[in-house]
Amino acid sequence: MRLPSPACCALYICTSVILLILSKSSPLGRSQYSLWNVTELTDENIWHEFFLLSSDGDNSSSIVAPSANSNRTLPPKPTLEQLENQTLRQFEILKLNYSRLFNEVDNEIQNDLRIGRHLPRIVDKALRLLNLKQVVEEIETSVMSKVSCTACKAGAGLLLHYIRSGKSETDILKTVYHFCVTLKLQTPRVCEGIVRLFGGEVVYVMKRTTLGPEEICSFIIGDACDEVDNPTHEWQVVFPPVPKPALVEPVAPKEGVATFKVLHLSDTHFDPYYEEGSNAECKEPLCCRLTNGPALTPSARAGRWGDYRKCDTPKRTVDHMLQHISTTHPDVDYILWTGDLPAHDVWNQTREENLMILKETVAQMVKFFPGIPIFPALGNHEATPVNSFPPPSAPSEFSIHWLYTELDNQWRQWLPASVSRTVRRGAFYSVLVRPGFRVISVNMNYCNNKNWWLLLNSTDPVKELQWFIYELQSAEFSGEKVHVIGHIPPGHSDCLKVWSRNYYSIINRYESTITAQFFGHTHFDEFELFYDEEDKGRAVSIAYIGPSVTPYNDLNPGYRIYYIDGDHDQSTRTVIDHETWVMNLKEANLYDYPIWYKLYSTRAAYQMPSLLPHEWDSFVNKLAESDNLFEQYFKHYWKNSPVRPSVDAEGKKRMLCDLRSGRSHDRKLLCQEIESRIDANSRTGWRAWIYNGLSLSMSVIMAIPAFTYQIPKYVLGFG
Repeated sequence: MRLPSPACCALYICTSVILLILSKSSPLGRSQYSLWNVTELTDENIWHEFFLLSSDGDNSSSIVAPSANSNRTLPPKPTLEQLENQTLRQFEILKLNYSRLFNEVDNEIQNDLRIGRHLPRIVDKALRLLNLKQVVEEIETSVMSKVSCTACKAGAGLLLHYIRSGKSETDILKTVYHFCVTLKLQTPRVCEGIVRLFGGEVVYVMKRTTLGPEEICSFIIGDACDEVDNPTHEWQVVFPPVPKPALVEPVAPKEGVATFKVLHLSDTHFDPYYEEGSNAECKEPLCCRLTNGPALTPSARAGRWGDYRKCDTPKRTVDHMLQHISTTHPDVDYILWTGDLPAHDVWNQTREENLMILKETVAQMVKFFPGIPIFPALGNHEATPVNSFPPPSAPSEFSIHWLYTELDNQWRQWLPASVSRTVRRGAFYSVLVRPGFRVISVNMNYCNNKNWWLLLNSTDPVKELQWFIYELQSAEFSGEKVHVIGHIPPGHSDCLKVWSRNYYSIINRYESTITAQFFGHTHFDEFELFYDEEDKGRAVSIAYIGPSVTPYNDLNPGYRIYYIDGDHDQSTRTVIDHETWVMNLKEANLYDYPIWYKLYSTRAAYQMPSLLPHEWDSFVNKLAESDNLFEQYFKHYWKNSPVRPSVDAEGKKRMLCDLRSGRSHDRKLLCQEIESRIDANSRTGWRAWIYNGLSLSMSVIMAIPAFTYQIPKYVLGFG
């Protein structure tokens, strides 16, 4: 999924806007398993379960990879004067209309209450006043504000009221469809598809949740909503009673050591129905298909090799990229493949079609990279409905078993049979790549706050994090180094706060074992840092976020190459350097000749002595101080897209805060210092902040009339 301008989340949350706003592997064996004396540990039942999962026959000592000894959009902001003039002008307009609006609203409320109506006309007007265009944009980009929070609370309250007053699922979904169409949230066919795919599951969950609107929206949206005490969603993982090893200062590998060359592919979003010349400027979440109709102008025609607008990747582009990689990088030792295979037509998907995409994409990988180990991770788009990953306790009609079973079958192309139990249980696994070096793939969809099933119980679904601890502790006993792969970055706003906090603690505890992490999802070329929970200035780990193959949207297609400390006696298994390769989509369409080229090498481009966590921390500080360096990073972040937007001080603060945030929804703690530094370097930072804040606050306050706060408590679900 791509954020902040994606899609992966766009449609799910479109559903949330409609439904909520509306109405709205088991590891390979280790020689030192004997160190796990299960019977002597506290909580022995917890660890015994994972011991059984991690012991699966004679394959447990196999090695997956052979030895390698080679050496080798933010829109433009107005000026301060324009901001001031716009703010004053809006005040005058609102002042003129404010009394009349309140009289209309009060009269409608009294009339509807008198005739026993459930306020549909009032809700309709309220939703129109809530600036739903802004809400939908914020949902698509996962950059939320108080506007989205307010809309979420109103919609969630009304939906809960409908459910608790006995309205049938059919009636609720008809109302959802009506509002989706009349408010023009999407086209009628997208509204129909969203309601059909998402409605049943969302209503099922909302009928059974004990949460109110405030708790629901705080849970889903995070720190853009006020902090709400929610004890049912507060939990902590259990660590074994093993002291953390004494810290050893990490040392960068020596120059010239043996290395692994590793390919990282993410967010392919292959669209089998992409059609060259079709309409690329449609009004739906995904364009460039015959069903979008003909292009109205020559400039609206979809390009041959892809398009910068809301369009996914044509098959010819995926094939061309894989052919280029196999020819240009024949010495790749293994591949990290971090999910999101289907396109963004999430209102129009079926289980059968998503499985077809999975099988076809696996076949492509086998064809172009025969004999090369591939370590996959599951994305949020592989499920249908998107983001729906029910726990094992869900009714059979909602079960995710259909996907996990096929993943096990397809991933068996590269993974040993010993991982089958955990793949079928929760799409996670652990494998030994080389002696002393392990890859653990985690299913990040159980941290996905768009996975509405977590509203029922977010406490470590399928016990994945507890298994993760067991694997890491076993690796620590055995002296192994570990790389972690997944899809949604744990510090991203799409990751549930309590889940992310627990994951962050695990990374802290096993910082000497985990030497790198690799994720996708955002579509951008970026990273996240993790800091010591006690000494918050000491960086302990880094998560690399690989660029997307899909150009969705405003991006060039891209992929990553890592050089990792290889097989030698003092190997640290750390990342020595990495490169990003891209294709200039504009030129490929213009000349019908795609050219893939190396955009940059990290250490050379940023003059970094190593890629250890503390060097990345220093790099973030330099980004805050140097405009030239930040411009260079910004170009790489957008994969050198010729249609990338400009960025102002607020956008810069958000981006650098993202780099600091290995823990989600905790920006106040993690980002204050870096934001202050950017403000200090901006002559107008504080003044723009005042005007922006004042304008937003007043527009929200004045646009939401008093009845939003005065609707009876039972209507909003508080009663």
